[in-house]
Amino acid sequence: MDRLLNGQPSASDGSLTIVALAAEASVHRMALMKRHADLKNHFYERVRTETTQVPESEKKLRETVTRLRQTVKDQNAEIEELRQRVIQLTLAAAVLTHRDDAPLQPPQGPVPDNVIRLHHTT
Repeated sequence: MDRLLNGQPSASDGSLTIVALAAEASVHRMALMKRHADLKNHFYERVRTETTQVPESEKKLRETVTRLRQTVKDQNAEIEELRQRVIQLTLAAAVLTHRDDAPLQPPQGPVPDNVIRLHHTT
């Protein structure tokens, strides 16, 4: 751990990752991650406090979060666009199916907030 944090790796590429730490310790990375999770957590804590670098796993997670937030934003915009299109198509269908010779009857009872009244002009 000290060799990696001091920038003097002897058995790895020197990246501040669990893979490099396992290579430096001459152990399989899964053994380090499963049996020695405390060492993994200690290593990442030291990376955060002793260096100006952010661990690779944290960088990847932050990139994923950013990408997912953008996806949610795009999907919300698309949903709103589709809602507007439904309103437009509903109004178009009402106009196309309305017969000119039939008297226009106002709706009975209260009208929901999402209903737009069409006014008949003659």
